[in-house]
Amino acid sequence: MVNWLTKRLLKAALTVWGVITLSFGLGHLMPGGPAQHIQAQIISQEGGSIDPERLNRMMERYTNVQPDEPVWRQYLDYVAAVLQGDLGESIIRNEPVIEIIAQALPWTIFIMGISLILTFAIGITLGAAMAYYEGTRFDFVASTLGTVLNSTPFYLLGFLLLFAFAYQWSIFPTGGHMNPRTDPGLNYPFVRGVVLHATLPVLSMVLTEAGGWALSMRGNSISVLGKDYIRVARLRGLSDRRIAFTYIGRNAILPLYTGFLIAIGFVIGGSVILEEVFTYQGIGYYMVDAVQANDYPLMMGTFLVLTLAVVFGLLVADLTYGKLDPRITAGGESDETY
Repeated sequence: MVNWLTKRLLKAALTVWGVITLSFGLGHLMPGGPAQHIQAQIISQEGGSIDPERLNRMMERYTNVQPDEPVWRQYLDYVAAVLQGDLGESIIRNEPVIEIIAQALPWTIFIMGISLILTFAIGITLGAAMAYYEGTRFDFVASTLGTVLNSTPFYLLGFLLLFAFAYQWSIFPTGGHMNPRTDPGLNYPFVRGVVLHATLPVLSMVLTEAGGWALSMRGNSISVLGKDYIRVARLRGLSDRRIAFTYIGRNAILPLYTGFLIAIGFVIGGSVILEEVFTYQGIGYYMVDAVQANDYPLMMGTFLVLTLAVVFGLLVADLTYGKLDPRITAGGESDETY
C-alpha cells in the first residue's frame, strides 16, 4: 500500500515538475521566443531606450529570472519562485500573476463546478431511467436526444443561447460574471446578478454534456443487469429498491466515478472557450486575453494552474477509487466478487 501510494504521488510530482520545466523552456530558451518578446515590449513601453541594468531588473520582475545569469541558475530561480507561488508579473496589467489568478479562479470553479455537478447528477439519473425502461419510447427518445446534444459543441449551443436569451429577448446579461452596480457579499442584488450571469454558460455545458453521462450510465446499468449476482439477489427475494440501489446503481456508477474526477481537472481547461464566448472573467478568459496580448507571464501562469487541476483530478481518482470499490486492491487488478 505504501509503495503504491508513493508511486502515485511521485508520478504526480514528476508531471508537475515536467510542466514547470516546459514552461521555463518555452519562455526562456526558444530563439526569438517569449523572453526576447518581453524585452521588446519593455523597451517599447519605455519609449525605445532603457538602461541595460534596469531592463534586467524589469525582466526579473516579470519572469522571475535574471537574463544575465547562466541558464541553469535561471532555471533554479524560476522553479524556486513557482514553488513559492510567485508566477511573475503580468506585462499588460502590471499586477502579480498569482493575484490575477486568485481573483479569477473562484469564478471558474463556481461556474464549472455547478455545471459538472448538474451534468453528472442529471446524466446518472436519466441513464438509470433509460436502462430501467429499456426498449420503450422513452428510452428511444432520450437516447436519440442525448446523442444529438452530446454531439453538439457546447460553445455552439452557447452562441445560440446567447443570441436568443441575451441579445434577442434580453432575459439574461450578454457577458460578465456579476452586476458591476452591486456590492459583493451575501446580499440579494449581488447573488441575483451572479446567478443570472452564470445561467447561460451552465446551461450550455449541462445540455451538451449530460447526454454523454446518461448514455454511459445506461450502458453500464444494462451490463450489470445481466450479472449473476443480480439473479442471485432476486432469488434471495431482495426488494427491487435494494437491488436497484445496492447492486445495480452502485456497480454501474463506479466506472463513471473515475471519469467524473478526471473531468474535474479537464473541465477547468474547457473553461477557456466557454468563458471567452460569454466574456466570463474566469481563468480561461484571462488566458485567452494573455495569448492575444502576448503576455507570457500571465499565459504561463494560467497554463500551470490548468495543468495542476488535471493532475490533481487524476491523483484523487487514483487514491479514492479503491475505497469505493472493494474489488480493487492497491496496485492490484479488479476482481469481481458477489
